[in-house]
Amino acid sequence: MAYVWNLIFGLALLNVFTDAVLGSRVLELSDRFLEIRKDGQWLVMFYAPWCAHCKRLEPIWAHVAQSLHNTNIRVGRVDCTRFTSMASEFGVSGFPTIMFLKGERKYVFKADRTKEEIVNFAIRMSGPPVQQITRPESIDNLKASNPLFFVYVGNPHGPLWESFYSVAEKFQPYGFFYAVSEEIARKHVKLKSAPVVFVYKENMFYFFDGDDFKLSRVARGLEDKSSSGENEEELKGDSLLNNTLHEWVNKERFETFLKVTRGNINQVLQTGKYLVLAVLQENKLQDIPSDMIQFRDMVESVIRENRDRYHETFQFGWVGSPDLANSIAMTVLPLPNLLVINSTTNHHHLPSVEASSLSPESLAAFLDEILNHSVPAYGGNTLPTRLYRTYFEARTSLAEMWQGNPVLTAVLFGLPLGFLSLICYSVCCADIMDANEEEEEEEDEGSHEKRE
Repeated sequence: MAYVWNLIFGLALLNVFTDAVLGSRVLELSDRFLEIRKDGQWLVMFYAPWCAHCKRLEPIWAHVAQSLHNTNIRVGRVDCTRFTSMASEFGVSGFPTIMFLKGERKYVFKADRTKEEIVNFAIRMSGPPVQQITRPESIDNLKASNPLFFVYVGNPHGPLWESFYSVAEKFQPYGFFYAVSEEIARKHVKLKSAPVVFVYKENMFYFFDGDDFKLSRVARGLEDKSSSGENEEELKGDSLLNNTLHEWVNKERFETFLKVTRGNINQVLQTGKYLVLAVLQENKLQDIPSDMIQFRDMVESVIRENRDRYHETFQFGWVGSPDLANSIAMTVLPLPNLLVINSTTNHHHLPSVEASSLSPESLAAFLDEILNHSVPAYGGNTLPTRLYRTYFEARTSLAEMWQGNPVLTAVLFGLPLGFLSLICYSVCCADIMDANEEEEEEEDEGSHEKRE
């Protein structure tokens, strides 16, 4: 009986996968995929053949499929111009869209479209929100493979565990979460007590400070009863702990000094911090001029040497595409430069002096002035600002098109404008010609009357 079911399922798969890509492990899916989408786990790219971003993603997607070949995750793609019902069913509104499908649930990938980011996303979503560490050597393996992850230490029960699991469910698409016993954890990190939560990043362990939670328990008269297990049900729903742990994870889920791109900037701004950006220019080989590297290192040194002072309020990073920073500042910034973004109000700040002349001391003073609200703020979310930003981005895109291919740009915009000019000319000239004809007819009638 099992053999029959396996045979039936295999035939169904053959019907779903129309024509597999030659030399690739990517499965070409049709609309029949809807019949088996709940069977197993799927990483699917929804694309359109005319989409330039989709074409750039094709070789990366092939490498993703190869990397996930030995897992239980199937990698496929759907041509939404052929199977429009698939786009409607999954709510696809742009191309390419990457989704991880597991049973009834779907998760949209929102990060840089690199092989590493996509593979890590799929691996995270394929497992539970919190993965168990059962062997001492597993932590060393994680440190070697994952530069940043969160760990719960202790028995998997109680208010801290409940909050940690809840937070892991929310941030599973963006980070790794693990649980380990106190015995195994003490072989790798110094612990004062358990349960406890820490984040590993940049070869350091940073612990979650639960003082706010303890204060809330004391204020409610629960501190001396926790050991006996009383009021456990009330502690499980402690909203203060949930909110505090959620805020801490949200602020710690990025490197201290990271590269900011169009793919991750929205998530970085979700931290609620000021985003301090060193604006640089890297070429297609990701090479950066030496003077800009020195500027980037100077900006990084401020947060490295003053982490306790600035980490809570500022997220530091650098951007290698000035177009992204120019779009935010709504002007063409000289390079290198410094841009500070208020993630809450979308205002931004620029130093009053030339950014290349900034020193670590002057940069620290500038950040203190931002906290004191004593420096000018630009931008924001007002309607005039949004309209001007739209105009600036459209003008910039047109200029880039003209520089890249002036002939094609002239054809794309010249022909519609030419047709529009002809239509306007025809309409206007028709009115003038009609008026002239009427005048001529009146003159002819007048001359005819005079003759009579």
